[in-house]
Amino acid sequence: MQVYLIYAVIIFCANVVGSIAGMGGGVIIKPLLDLVGAHPLVQINFFSSVAVFTMAIFSTYRQTKQGMQLNKRFALLISVGAVVGGWLGNSTFNQLHLILKNDALLNQIQIGLTVLTLVFALFYSLMPAVHFHWQRGDQLVLIGAFLGWISTLLGIGGGPINVALIMLCCSIPIREATSYSIVTILFSQLSKLMTVVATGAVVSFDLKALWFVIPAAAIGGTVGAMFSHTIRAQQIELVYRFAIVGVIAINLYNNYLLMA
Repeated sequence: MQVYLIYAVIIFCANVVGSIAGMGGGVIIKPLLDLVGAHPLVQINFFSSVAVFTMAIFSTYRQTKQGMQLNKRFALLISVGAVVGGWLGNSTFNQLHLILKNDALLNQIQIGLTVLTLVFALFYSLMPAVHFHWQRGDQLVLIGAFLGWISTLLGIGGGPINVALIMLCCSIPIREATSYSIVTILFSQLSKLMTVVATGAVVSFDLKALWFVIPAAAIGGTVGAMFSHTIRAQQIELVYRFAIVGVIAINLYNNYLLMA
């Protein structure tokens, strides 16, 4: 019970921050659940995905009710790509898990790739001078597919890489980019969770944890969406950058523990 309560607190706080900054929360949840170390890596990835998916549903609903305007074509195409990418990312993770047969090594690979994406996102947020104007259908599907693939492979739901890449490739301001990031997270994690359920792997998981994971994610996503509508773009950027630095530090500490 104590572990489940710790999970709930982590997921609530992470999803408040993630919903505000468009990070999805998973980039914070995954390394913190690794740090707790109460479940195997496969189950931690699953809990993180459920939490992020729940957050995305409630955050998107709340922002829509608050008058959030999205370009329907843009959102649809990037979501289609995210569904494909989510399936590919989960397949890649499963293949690596089968090949390596070593949770610690696979976790280190995830940590390394996560840190690289976070460093890219941080540098781009500090120096966002370069922009592209990708608006063709195939380009938007490709962006969504890459984001869906990397997020499900790393078990982070999307994270800052979503916001940074959408801003970079599509010349979209950070407030809009966070909204599209949440939509991308919603569909990539839906694809992953459907795949996990379809394979039957979920039967062996500690599903009692979901009684704490889902409500904490829902409340965190709702609270975060309330704040994201009222704070300024500069404040969103500040939350975004502080969260990136914090998550890099947690990942590096986790890697140190794995190597010790």
